[in-house]
Amino acid sequence: MKNKNIILCGVGGQGTILASKLMAAAAMKRGIEVKTAETIGMAQRGGSVFSHVRLGKDLYSPMIAPGKADIIIGFEPAEAVRHLPFLKDGGTVVVSSCPILPVSALIGTSSYPLEEVLQYLKEKTENLILIDSEAAAKNLGSAKVLNMLLLGAAVRTGELGFEVEDIRTAMREKVPAKFHDLNEKALMYTEEKGIS
Repeated sequence: MKNKNIILCGVGGQGTILASKLMAAAAMKRGIEVKTAETIGMAQRGGSVFSHVRLGKDLYSPMIAPGKADIIIGFEPAEAVRHLPFLKDGGTVVVSSCPILPVSALIGTSSYPLEEVLQYLKEKTENLILIDSEAAAKNLGSAKVLNMLLLGAAVRTGELGFEVEDIRTAMREKVPAKFHDLNEKALMYTEEKGIS
């Protein structure tokens, strides 16, 4: 397998870190070397969270250099924009179109220009997959499986280097059994809806 550089970014509480751990577990089960780095300091306060996941041989640092990410998995649109400098030319972005408003926007001291953010992503990204996670949450009956929803879409791009079944196996080993069915539905959602 060719080396892969993957960035996951979002806001605390969205499941970004669990998604990176599932990817790492899936890769290790296939015998692929993995290096990861994450920032989680603001996770419990709704702050910015990201993970760098590197898969392959002869990797000496867990951090991905600007312009070297094969794929960015954005749990939040503005966070995806913030991480775009890491994307390589021709790279892929899989992103939720549902924003998480910062406190300043919630109290009216600033705005969140979602349409401009999405337009910027469309203009700056050759391969963009926008996921309507709000509609998906309604269909699935929960917003708490955003990580599996985005992982399912990301796997189907071919940029991760493994299959849906690898993620399903990792999820079943790392997530309590009572959540397995819902997570599997989220993992399969984009395939069933023909999103790619």
